[in-house]
Amino acid sequence: MSTLPTAPPRARPGRRVEPLPRGRMLLMALGGLSLLAGLNAGLVRLGVWAPVASERVGDLHGPVMVLGFLGTLISLERAQALRNPLAYLAPALLGAGALALVAGAPLLLGQLLLFDGALAFTAVLGALWVRAPLPLVAAQTLGAFFAALAAGLWVRLDVATILPLLAVFLIITIAAERAELAQLIMGARAMPTLLLMATLLAAGGVISLFAPAVGFRLLGASTLLVALWLLRDDVGRRMIRTSGLRRFNAAALMAGNVWLAASGLVWLIVGQPVDRGLYDIAIHGVFLGFGLSMVMAHAPIIFPAVIGRPLPYKRALWVPLVALHAGLALRILGDLAGLDFLWRTGGIVNVLSILLFVATAAYSVVRP
Repeated sequence: MSTLPTAPPRARPGRRVEPLPRGRMLLMALGGLSLLAGLNAGLVRLGVWAPVASERVGDLHGPVMVLGFLGTLISLERAQALRNPLAYLAPALLGAGALALVAGAPLLLGQLLLFDGALAFTAVLGALWVRAPLPLVAAQTLGAFFAALAAGLWVRLDVATILPLLAVFLIITIAAERAELAQLIMGARAMPTLLLMATLLAAGGVISLFAPAVGFRLLGASTLLVALWLLRDDVGRRMIRTSGLRRFNAAALMAGNVWLAASGLVWLIVGQPVDRGLYDIAIHGVFLGFGLSMVMAHAPIIFPAVIGRPLPYKRALWVPLVALHAGLALRILGDLAGLDFLWRTGGIVNVLSILLFVATAAYSVVRP
C-alpha cells in the first residue's frame, strides 16, 4: 500500500548500484510499450502525425491506455505486494493483450488476453483480501472486478459503452489508495466512506449499461463526491504547504482531484455527453487529468517498491506535471471554443508531457 511520501535515501559515494530485477523490468517494459501504443493511438485520434497511422489503432486508444498501461502498472504493484510468482500473470497478460491489439493480431485475441489479465488481477486482489480482510482491500478488489467486467463486455459491446466501467475501475482503485492516508485525518470514518463511495460508483457503472440517463448521472454524483472527499480529507491539502517531493506529490493529487470533480459535474448535469467538449471534460478529465496525474504523484513512492531502486525526486518532474494539466486545459478550451488548432495543440502537449515524465523518471532510476 502507499505510504507517506518521503525523500529517498541518498546513495553513498562509491556504493555499488544494485541490478534491476529482470522479470519485473520486463513487465514494466510491457506497460511502457502499452503506454507508447496508447499515445500513438491518441495522436491518430487527434488527426496529427503518428508513428503508426492506422484508424484501427486509433479506435483502441481507450482500452490500451486504461487496461494495457494503467492495468499493467497497477497489477504489477499489487503482484509485488502478494509475492507469489503466479500473481505476475496479471500484468503479463494485460501488457500482452495491449500489444496484441496494436500489433495487428485478431481483435478477439487481444480482447481475450485483456480479459484474462483483468481476471487474474481480480484474483490477485482476492488473495490479498483473504490474507488481510480489510475494507481497503475489498474496495480495490471491487475496482479490479470492474476492469474484468469491462474487458469481458468489450467482446460484445463498443468502447464507448464500457468506458463508465473503466472509469469505475480507475476511480475506486485510486480512491482506495488515497483513503489509506485519509485515515490520518478522518480516522475510523475513512473506510466506511470509501465503501459507500465504491458502492455508489459501482451502481452507477452497472446502471449505465441499461439506463444511461440514470446511470451516468449516478456515476457523476458519486464521482463528484469522491473528488470533494479527497480534496477535503486527503493529505495533499496540507502537504502543499511543504516543499520538495511532498509539495510535488500534493500538487499532483489536488490537480487530479479537480479534474475528477469536473468530470463528475459533467456526468451529473448532462448524463452521457454528446458534445465533444463536454465529452473531453468527462472522459479525459478522469483518465488523463485524474489518472495520469495520480501516476505522476505516486511514481516516486510506488516504483521503488516494484523495481527495487529509488526514483529520486527532481525539480524537473514539475515540468511534465504542469504541461499535463496545461495541455488538457488547452485541449478542452479549444473544444469548447470550436478551435481545432487549440484542441490538437493541447492533445500534443499532453502526449509530450507524458513522454517527458517517463524519460525523466527513467533517467533518474538508471543513472548511478
